[in-house]
Amino acid sequence: METAQFEALKKLRKNIPRLSGLLKLGNDEQIRFWTDIVDAKLLSRLTPDFPVVAAICGGGSSGKSSLFNSLIGDHLSPTGGTAGLNRRVLFSIPAVRTGQTDLLTELARPFQSAPDPLNAGEELTVPGKPLYVLNRSPMNNLVILDTPDFDTGAKGAYTNREVTRMALETSDILIYIFTNSNYNNRDNTDFIAQMLTGIGKRKCFLVYRVYPSFTQQEVLDHAMTVAKGIYGELADKYLLGVYRTDEDNDVAAGKGFMRLKPVDAHSPGFAEALQSVDAPKLRSELYASILRDVYKRAGTINDDAQVSFDELRLYYDALQAAQGYCVHEALKHFPMDRVMRRFARIWAATDPTHVKIMRRTGSVIELPLKMLLGAAVWAKDQLSAGQPKPSASKEFAEKVDEDLVTAVTSMHYQAVSRQISVSGTLSDFVARQVSEINDKIISKRKLENVQNPQAEPSGEDSKLALLVDAHPVVMTEQEKLRARDFKSILQSILAEKESIISISRDMEKDLEQLADHFRRKMGLWHKISQTFWAMLNVLPATVAVTYVLSTGDPVGAAGIKVKLAGLFGAKDLYALFAIPVTTGLKKADRKQIEEMLGPIVQTWLNHKLKTVQNLFEENITGGILQCARINIADAEPLIRENGQLIKAGAKGVEN
Repeated sequence: METAQFEALKKLRKNIPRLSGLLKLGNDEQIRFWTDIVDAKLLSRLTPDFPVVAAICGGGSSGKSSLFNSLIGDHLSPTGGTAGLNRRVLFSIPAVRTGQTDLLTELARPFQSAPDPLNAGEELTVPGKPLYVLNRSPMNNLVILDTPDFDTGAKGAYTNREVTRMALETSDILIYIFTNSNYNNRDNTDFIAQMLTGIGKRKCFLVYRVYPSFTQQEVLDHAMTVAKGIYGELADKYLLGVYRTDEDNDVAAGKGFMRLKPVDAHSPGFAEALQSVDAPKLRSELYASILRDVYKRAGTINDDAQVSFDELRLYYDALQAAQGYCVHEALKHFPMDRVMRRFARIWAATDPTHVKIMRRTGSVIELPLKMLLGAAVWAKDQLSAGQPKPSASKEFAEKVDEDLVTAVTSMHYQAVSRQISVSGTLSDFVARQVSEINDKIISKRKLENVQNPQAEPSGEDSKLALLVDAHPVVMTEQEKLRARDFKSILQSILAEKESIISISRDMEKDLEQLADHFRRKMGLWHKISQTFWAMLNVLPATVAVTYVLSTGDPVGAAGIKVKLAGLFGAKDLYALFAIPVTTGLKKADRKQIEEMLGPIVQTWLNHKLKTVQNLFEENITGGILQCARINIADAEPLIRENGQLIKAGAKGVEN
C-alpha cells in the first residue's frame, strides 16, 4: 500500500465513526465490525515481516485445544469433554520473534489490551484478557490462536461469541475443526462464513475429527458441505486443504497429540502446508479483497449518513419555517396609532419652513378633511367623539398578549413533538420554505407518511399534512425542553412584551430614512394626488395621518400586503394587515396611501419579527436549532471528504 493510500485509509477510519456519532445513525455494531477489520487487518499488518496469523476455531468439544497443543508440541491449553471449558484467547508466538516489541500490541488490537503471558493452563478457564505462550516449533512465520467455543450457550445467547469474533477477525487464515455431529450445523457455518467473507475473503484449512471407519470420500463429501456453506461456489478457490484426524483415546485424555492426514493423498502434511503458505501472496490477495469490501461498506455507511444528513436538514428547515410561521402569528396586529403617529411626527419635523408656518396657523384643517372624507364620515366621527373609547395602545397590548400565548403554545408543541405536523396555512408556509431541498430528499425518505410539500392540495386533499420526523440528533435537546415548566416559558416571553410594543431607536432611524425616501420620490410620482399630499403637509400630522388611516368605513377597509423575507431564502411570503382606509378617497389617492403604508408596515415587521424570533429561540427552540446547526456544520464536510476518500481508495485498489 502506498503511503498516500495508507494515510487516506487512516483518515477514513477516523471519519466514519465520528460521522455515525454526529448523525446518530444507530449502526454501532456495523461500524464496530468495520473499524475492527480496518484496525486489525489493514492498518496494523502492512509491515513485510509480520507473521501469518492462523486461528483455530470450532464448536464445543470439537478438539480445538487438542489441535492447538498438537501444532505447538506442548500440552498448554486445557482439554476435556466439557464444552466451553476455555474462555480466553491464547496466542502461540514463535520465540524467535520476541524482539518484535509491537507484535503483541498489534495482534491484540481488537481486544484493546495487550496479552499477558500464560502462567498456568487454568487461567484459560476464566474470562479475561488474551494470554500468550512462546513456542520453539519450526513454524517461525506463524502465530497460532486457540479460541473459545463459539456455539456454547443457550437460547441464542452465546457465551464466547464476542471474544471469538475478535480473535477470528485478527487472523489471516482460519483452521476450522468440526465433527460428524456439527459439520452440517447451519448456525455454525453461517458464523464462520461471516468471519471469513464478511469483509474481504480469507482462506481456511478444514480439519475433520472423525471415526477411523469413515472413508476418505465420506470425509471429503462432508468437508465440501462445510466449504460450500462458507464460500458457496468459490469453495475451491479459497480452501487451502482438507485434513482428517481420527478419534484417539490418548488425545482425548491429553496424553497424546493429534495426527493430521490429508484427504488428498497428493497434498503435503498439515505442518508442511502451514509453513508453505506464501505470506506476501496471501496478504496481497487478502488485502485487496478486504480493501474492496472496506471501501464498499464505507460507501454504504456514507450514503446512509447522507440520507440522515438530508433528513436532519429537512427537520432543521421545517422547524425554522414553523418558527417563522409562529413568529408571524404573534404579530397579526399592527399598532397603527403608535407607528403612524411616530411617522407623522417624523414627517412633520422634516417639513419645509413655509409648510411648518402653515401648520401653526391651523386655518385649513376642516376644509381638506371635508373634501377628502365627505360630510357623512366627518359627522359620524364628531358624534362618536364624546363617547368613551378604549385606548388604541391598550387594545394593541391586549392583542399582543393573546397572539403571543397562541403562538408560544403552538411553537412549544412543535418543538417537543416527535414530528413537526404541517397542515393548512402552515403547510403552505413551510412548503415554500423547504421546496429547494425537498426534491433531493423525498426520493431517499424512508418515512411513508411524508407527503410532497410542493403539491397543491385542493378539496379533501387540502387536509393532508406534511409530517417531518424529529431527527435523533435533537432528541436530547427535546427532552430538556419537555422537562421545563411551560408556564414559566410563557411568562418569560410575555414579560418581554414591551420590546414588541415599543418603538426602538433603530426603528425610528428606519422611519426617518423612509420619510426622506418619500420626500425624494414625491416629484417622480405622476399619479400622486396633490390634494392628499397638500393635506398631509398642511394639517397637523398627528391628526391628519391617523384620521385618514383610521376613521374610514371598516367595510371598505383595504388589506395591505407586505412582502416578507423567508428564513432561508424565500422571498414570496406575505403578511396581510387589513388597515381601514376611508371609502371617501379617490382610487388614485387610495393607491398612494397603500403604497405609503406598505413600507411603513414592512419597517415595523423587520424589527419585530427579529425581536419575537429571538424570544422564541431564547426560551423554546434555541437549544434544538443550535444542536442541529452544529451537527450539520460538522457532518457536511465529513460526508464530502469521505466520498472523495472512498472514490480514490476504490480506484487505487482496482489499479
